[in-house]
Amino acid sequence: MSSIFKFATLWKILLAWLVMLLVSIANGAIRDFSYGQQISELAAHQISTASGIVLLGMVIAGYCRLTPPSSAAEAISLGLFWVGLTLAFEFLFFHYVGGHSWSALLANYNVLEGRVWVLLLAWIAVAPSVFFSYSTRRHKQKDSP
Repeated sequence: MSSIFKFATLWKILLAWLVMLLVSIANGAIRDFSYGQQISELAAHQISTASGIVLLGMVIAGYCRLTPPSSAAEAISLGLFWVGLTLAFEFLFFHYVGGHSWSALLANYNVLEGRVWVLLLAWIAVAPSVFFSYSTRRHKQKDSP
């Protein structure tokens, strides 16, 4: 069994995801209370998605530095687990607590309409692998004569 699902590691993974959630909420609040009032909703969505990619990349990089995945497979599992948590939160919270319809929630995934949220999810999925690969290459270069 991969160590990603061991209890001692699982709490760290969940804590990192909670930090990502808080960063995402702050990112959305900044959008809603500042530049989002000055530009179109679509442009604000796109800017917020880009800033979310950067901010969550910083959180994920920090996690991978402090708790590095032990393998490429674990890094992939980690990213997919975080995406699963994010999707579950987004759909369940915003539908059942926020009152948004399923169709309104799914509209955020229409890339043909300029909705780029899916790029942030893709980044969450691959970021642990990207940082794992970078770290592995850096260590190999450091250890080579």
